[in-house]
Amino acid sequence: MMVIRPVERDDLAQLLALAGKTGGGLTSLPADSDTLKARIERSLLTWQGSLPRSEQGYVFVLADSEDNRAVGICAIEVAVGLQDPWYNFRVGTQVHASKELNVYASLPTLSLSNDHTGSSELCTLFLDPDYRTGKNGYLLSKSRFMFMANFREHFTQHVVAEMRGISDEQGHSPFWDSVGSHFFSMPFTQADFLSGTGQKAFIAELMPKHPLYIHYLSDAAQKVIGEVHPHTAPARAVLEAEGFRYQHYIDIFDGGPTLECEIDRIRAIRKSQLLTAEAGEAAETWPLCLVANTDYQRFRVILLPVDIDSGVVQLTDSQRAALCCNDGDALRVVTLCREENKA
Repeated sequence: MMVIRPVERDDLAQLLALAGKTGGGLTSLPADSDTLKARIERSLLTWQGSLPRSEQGYVFVLADSEDNRAVGICAIEVAVGLQDPWYNFRVGTQVHASKELNVYASLPTLSLSNDHTGSSELCTLFLDPDYRTGKNGYLLSKSRFMFMANFREHFTQHVVAEMRGISDEQGHSPFWDSVGSHFFSMPFTQADFLSGTGQKAFIAELMPKHPLYIHYLSDAAQKVIGEVHPHTAPARAVLEAEGFRYQHYIDIFDGGPTLECEIDRIRAIRKSQLLTAEAGEAAETWPLCLVANTDYQRFRVILLPVDIDSGVVQLTDSQRAALCCNDGDALRVVTLCREENKA
């Protein structure tokens, strides 16, 4: 049985192996042992309530209940940009006009922005390719909404998610080649790694403070603005089904889109409800649901058919053990989207 749980120190080796399978481009999961170890420690301190809001971040893993091995990772940053600046480009417009010459030009631009400072961020979503079967991807991505619904007071009103942009298997990004390379004088993979390991000061020091005209970029760079890597397209579809939208903000390195939504408008949060755990066995005809316990320290999520109208969740002994719950406990439940239940 696949279960979402908080990250543990013993997960370091598995997370390092996962990082090696990303192919680059996932800045929050670098193949660097020290960085990943520090990320785990920061998550544990967040759960302990030992960090200020500006440093808080939760990390979860997808594990097989039989051997507890981490095969996927997802995370939530509580409030970005309160300690280190959080940058992206805002895609906007500048108008140049002259009545005398009868000239009117509306030109798209890129402007360095900190507009999402203080937002909660969904990040670090990656699933081992060997486990991209069934509904594992839905479980991994949407489990974060169950945690946010349970513990709403820990998060802010606005939620964002940076999507991985276009780059090839050799780590070349057409957006970087046309923009970042001119200011940073380093390969995309190196800048990506530095950012992922927390060395972000160079962004503020070297990025231009004035708007960039998109028409000056290469055709290849213009085409990938706001586009996601093919491997990230399913993750984008999952978030859009929950209400997230692209509002013309992109990553400064690869041009990937930033999706955003108000926390109370996220479908899984808005429609989730509390039901009661009860001994029994689910019928396969019932809709597949995300089922989470309400235990902050031992948070767990699994996928399970549930008859929501009954007011109870029928659980076998193994399912109760996976959820760390007992009969009579409150469980937060929400169905997958209709299309996801059919897939």
